[in-house]
Amino acid sequence: MYSAEQLKVYSLLADVKDPEVPVLSILDLGIVRNVEISDQGGKQNVHVYITPTYSGCPAMDAIAIGIRMALTGRGFGSIQVTHQLQPAWTTDWMTEEGKRKLKEYGIAPPQRKSTEKLALFEEENIACPRCESTDTQLVSRYGPTSCKSLYKCNSCLEPFEHFKCH
Repeated sequence: MYSAEQLKVYSLLADVKDPEVPVLSILDLGIVRNVEISDQGGKQNVHVYITPTYSGCPAMDAIAIGIRMALTGRGFGSIQVTHQLQPAWTTDWMTEEGKRKLKEYGIAPPQRKSTEKLALFEEENIACPRCESTDTQLVSRYGPTSCKSLYKCNSCLEPFEHFKCH
């Protein structure tokens, strides 16, 4: 169970957006692993643990700055952000709300659990986030970021990104 102070921190973190997909909060992505609060000299110190979606993700520094900015001036003493690499992040940690937001933004969300084994690298039958057709085609396994691949919808002919399951 979370303390009142931890709940306050989580409510502030809900406003920290992913710089690469600004409709998602870091809570939607599931990258916040833990929040610890300690009391030192009448000030509450906050330690936030985050896990990158990919090791070496360039957005992590911007996210850490966003966390510090969200918590600065809210009565906390020091704010520490630690990148936690183990266990590795998985799309299973994304919230259903985050997946819905991705789709509304025009990015196909992951459709399976990371524990489900596939013979192919990519998921099959990726639904177009615009018209919901599954008559889609992989254009490139590598999109503008490591998290996404590029697809084309054969029904509405629109290109779209797919947030890869991993």
